[in-house]
Amino acid sequence: MSSSSLTASLHTTSNLRSPFVGSLNGFHVSSVAVRRVGFVRKVVECKESRIGKQPITVPSNVTLTMEGQDLKVKGPLGEMAITYPREVKLEREEEGILRVRKAVETRRANQMHGLFRTLTDNMVVGVSKGFEKKLQLVGVGYRATVEGKDIVLNLGFSHPVKMEIPDGLQVKVEENTRITVSGYDKSEIGQFAASIRKWRPPEPYKGKGVKYADEIVRRKEGKAGKKK
Repeated sequence: MSSSSLTASLHTTSNLRSPFVGSLNGFHVSSVAVRRVGFVRKVVECKESRIGKQPITVPSNVTLTMEGQDLKVKGPLGEMAITYPREVKLEREEEGILRVRKAVETRRANQMHGLFRTLTDNMVVGVSKGFEKKLQLVGVGYRATVEGKDIVLNLGFSHPVKMEIPDGLQVKVEENTRITVSGYDKSEIGQFAASIRKWRPPEPYKGKGVKYADEIVRRKEGKAGKKK
């Protein structure tokens, strides 16, 4: 680099000037370029959850006890408990009507708002009316029976599949092919029904397997049935 070009580069100024002034290798330095650092401020808008703002109707045969952030729900079918995070709180609006409200305005509070409203409503409905999930066995020789606290499935394996029924759940089998899982805990019902279906998910060619009663199995055409 020539001395003239170096002098020109050293005399190049920017919007921000350094307080350093002196000489460098015989050249006068009046300013040094400083890189400008920019910060972008992002404003997070916390909208109210459409699900969270819906009221919760509590029947007369259900009692709720709130101690701090711990909620207990008791009804004719059972008793359940849940711990609320500090971002949300439960308020009694009037007799038989509850609302879950945000305690702070943050993104996490907005997420917890709708979630805990749904969980609380499921608890109230579960201990008062209960939930159920129905499955259907499709296939020649496929059948199910209830033996004590176990459900026994014959799904085409070399041996029957025996599963223990969790506490708080009831399993009923009709016509050896229709299974109904019921109880007051919606999450446990769904998990146990999914574990039954997992043994033999419905295949897309003949539809054989264990499927939910309202499940639509998308069928595929086999190679022999394809048109040339």
